[in-house]
Amino acid sequence: MRTHALLRISFEAWDVRTYLNCFIVLLFAAVTTQPVQAQTNNGVPEVLTMAPHSETSRFWAAGQINIIFQTHPGFSAKYSGPNSLRPDYEKATSRVLTLYTGVQLGAKTDLLVDFESAGGRGLSDALGLAGFTNLDVVRNPELGSTPYLARLLIHHSFRLSNEYVETERGPLSLARRQPARRIEVWAGKLSTVDFFDTNSVPSDSHLQFTNWTVDNNGAYDYAADTRGYTYGVVMAYQDNIFAVRFGELLMPQVANGIDIEFNLRRAHSEDVEVEVRGNTFGKRKGVVRVLGYGNHANMGVYREAVADFLTGKQPVPDITAHPHWTRLKYGIGLNVEQEITPNTTAFGRLGWNNGKTESFAYTEVDRTVEVGARQEGPDGTDLMIARVLRRCRTDCRRITVDTWHSEDVASCSAMAL
Repeated sequence: MRTHALLRISFEAWDVRTYLNCFIVLLFAAVTTQPVQAQTNNGVPEVLTMAPHSETSRFWAAGQINIIFQTHPGFSAKYSGPNSLRPDYEKATSRVLTLYTGVQLGAKTDLLVDFESAGGRGLSDALGLAGFTNLDVVRNPELGSTPYLARLLIHHSFRLSNEYVETERGPLSLARRQPARRIEVWAGKLSTVDFFDTNSVPSDSHLQFTNWTVDNNGAYDYAADTRGYTYGVVMAYQDNIFAVRFGELLMPQVANGIDIEFNLRRAHSEDVEVEVRGNTFGKRKGVVRVLGYGNHANMGVYREAVADFLTGKQPVPDITAHPHWTRLKYGIGLNVEQEITPNTTAFGRLGWNNGKTESFAYTEVDRTVEVGARQEGPDGTDLMIARVLRRCRTDCRRITVDTWHSEDVASCSAMAL
C-alpha cells in the first residue's frame, strides 16, 4: 500500500488553527521517517511522499492532507425540501487531516493509532444526492473539526507457510516481509472499507475519485458511525492467489449516528469477502472479489412507515416511528479489476441489497453498476474515468417507485507532493 500526501487546492481562506494542524501533521511525519526511494518500471527513482518512510525503524508515521473544493451553478428544481440539493449557486470546501502512527511490538504484531480532523463542509451539507460528490464530508456538519481518534488497532499475523513475500508498510501493517500463506487479525477501532470492497483504482478519495458511489459500492451499507468508523474484529486468510476476509463489526445506535451500539444483542454486522487473484488475457493481472454482508440494527421498514402514514397513525411518513426491534438488512457485491496493458487497468462493481429496510450507515442506494478505467501517464499522472448506474427504491406511495440515476465521473490524479 502506498501512502501519499495529496494537496487539492482550496479557494477559501483557512483559519489559523487549520494552518497549525497542517504544519504539525507534516512536521511529525517528516521528523519520524527516513528517506526511502522507490524504483519505477524503468529504474528511475521516484519519490512517493513528501517525507519517505523508513523501512527499518520499529516506528512508523505519515501525515496526509486532503482539500476538496466543489461548486455547482444554479439550476431549475420543481421541488426542493430541507434535505434536497439546493438549486441556487453554491460552493463548498472540505478538508481532512490525518496523522498515521504505528509501532511494531514484535515480529508479528503491530499497534496502529491514527488521528484525524475533518473540517469544512460539502455542497448542501452533503444532502440531496445518494451518490454524493465528496466522500470526505459527513452528513452532520455540527460535528466540527475537533481532532478525533480514527483508528486504534492491534494487528497480528499467524504464519502458515515457510515461504515469505515482500510487503509494503502502511497504515494497516508495518511488516516488510510476510508469510505467503497466513492468517491476519485486526481488532479495535477501524474503517470497514479499509478491508472490504477495496479496489486498486476506485477506493481512495485522497488520490482517486471523490464520489460516494464510485469509491465504494453504493449498495454496501457497511457498518460505520457518521465519520465512517466503527469497532470490531477482522480476520483474513491470505495466500498467493486466494484470500478470505470476515468481519464482526458494531453498528451505530441510530441511522447515520455518531454513537456506536456496543450491545451485540441489539445491533451487529457480519461481513465476508472472497478474493481470487490470477493472470488472464495474455498473463495480465486480474482480481475478482465477492462480498456479502448482513446488518442487524434498530431499523425501520419503508413500506410499514408509508402504511402508518396512509392509515393516519403518523402525520407524515417517519421511518423511525416504531418500537425498538432488531431487523436485518443484507446485500451482496461483486468487485473486479483487470490489467489491460501495463499502464491501463479496467474495473467494475455490482451491488445489491434488499432495499426494504432503512438505509442505516452509508447511503440510499440498493442497486448499483459501476465500470471504469485508469490510464497511467508517463509523467506520473493518472487519468481515471467511471460510469455509475444506481437505483434507489423507495416505498413512498402505495406502490414501489423505482428510480435509476446515472453518472459519468472523471478524475485526474496528480503526483504526490
